[in-house]
Amino acid sequence: SSGNWEKALEIFNSMDGGSLEINFETAISALELLKSMEGRGVKPDVASFNAAISACEKGQQWEKAIELLNSMKSRGLAPDAISFNASISACEKAG
Repeated sequence: SSGNWEKALEIFNSMDGGSLEINFETAISALELLKSMEGRGVKPDVASFNAAISACEKGQQWEKAIELLNSMKSRGLAPDAISFNASISACEKAG
């Protein structure tokens, strides 16, 4: 729903953190954000998962990116081109 992004932003802003540099810590924060959203009754959508997968890609966490991609499917969300491209890129960057 349209208010989900506002709740997600509120949750993200309330999280402790300094730098927004995309690295391992940011990838972990993205995963924690998804869990926090669910804990507050906000259902992550495709865009939320795509953001987390992209953070995992940038943080060189290909295993987590694939885990998120699979999690989308198990939740009944249809991954889109962004989901697949970010996941593939995460694997590619891993070598």
